Amino acid sequence: MSASVSNDLIRLENISKDYPVIRTGAGRLRTVFELLTGRAVHDHYRALENISLTIRRGESWGIIGENGAGKSTLLKIIAGVVKASQGTIYIDGRVSALLELGTGFHPEYSGRDNIFLASALMGWTRAETNAQLDAILRFADIGTHIDQPVKTYSSGMVVRLGFAVATALSPDLLVTDEVLAVGDESFQKKCLRWMEDFRSRGGTLLLCSHSMYHVQSLCQQTMWIHDGKMRMQGESFAVTQAYLAYHEAKNRKDEPAAPIISALNAPFPMLAALWIEDDTGARRELFDMTEDVWLCGTFKTPDDRSTVLMAGIVRMDGTPVFGTFSNDAGFSANRLASHLFGFRVIFRRNALLPGMYHLRAHTLDDHGLRMFDTREVTLSIRGQTRDHGFVRLEHEWAHGHEAPR
Repeated sequence: MSASVSNDLIRLENISKDYPVIRTGAGRLRTVFELLTGRAVHDHYRALENISLTIRRGESWGIIGENGAGKSTLLKIIAGVVKASQGTIYIDGRVSALLELGTGFHPEYSGRDNIFLASALMGWTRAETNAQLDAILRFADIGTHIDQPVKTYSSGMVVRLGFAVATALSPDLLVTDEVLAVGDESFQKKCLRWMEDFRSRGGTLLLCSHSMYHVQSLCQQTMWIHDGKMRMQGESFAVTQAYLAYHEAKNRKDEPAAPIISALNAPFPMLAALWIEDDTGARRELFDMTEDVWLCGTFKTPDDRSTVLMAGIVRMDGTPVFGTFSNDAGFSANRLASHLFGFRVIFRRNALLPGMYHLRAHTLDDHGLRMFDTREVTLSIRGQTRDHGFVRLEHEWAHGHEAPR
């Protein structure tokens, strides 16, 4: 159905997809009856729920999410392989999809015969296929195997052939599902070069991948699907960083809860409060790369004297990034009131890479050996970079020279 807005190539409006759940023989008969009569299936699993998405001509979109989130189901609905249970989809252009290994291929036919079979399923005439045959064979680059049955192909060879067919006529929208996860490195580079050239020619790309690097490299916008629902949608760096932070938090090791002790009556120094400010004194939890981050806190002591402190940064999964002791810097906290002291740790031009972190503070004994209390607050860093690790070190690339003798 053509889109009402000429620049909209795809528009999804409240798309949902249900699959019947069959547990018994009687349940199978009831499901068949419900499907034949057009009734709603009584017992079903909802793979997608109220997904809305607009893809305009020339845009590149990524679809990310955990296994089983509903990504492949969404791509199949867009490609016309699966019909949505609810909602409306508008398509204005030719869609070419590479979804699963061997989609449209007959295992007993040769690769050459399957080119004509797959292209016919895509609506090509035999003349159109013959015109593109040499280009398809050249891109697939599987040699004499092209005349062997597809059932003898490796998974990488099937993807080579499928990608070559799907991209031969430069569709308006190319839909790919983990195509870069299979195949050797040289073929992956060839696919990436083709996608980049496809985008530069004004083509529209919809890429489903578990590789955040590929999504950030190829996609301007990204949708994150979680348990069949749209969890986040927007600029690719922001969405992928939120997705990675979610996994870091998910994988964080469980730590035993410390006993709750009142800071007022504790027999040792206890933290009373901990928060984050920017250089204007405003409380924040979201910072850009290289911004100053101020970790602020107060603590109480039973003897009305300051004590040694430690401050540190850890990733959401508990991996240490940095730590520092107050006594190493010759610092002593200032007294704010009876038994109450304050401190700040200023991270100038923070070097943290985008992601989520915990800033922690600890009270220790006078020698900095025994830890008494711990508090933490969450910090999010945003920014556009594909550097890896925890921090971004100042660096530059320069011309090299031969190794010294």
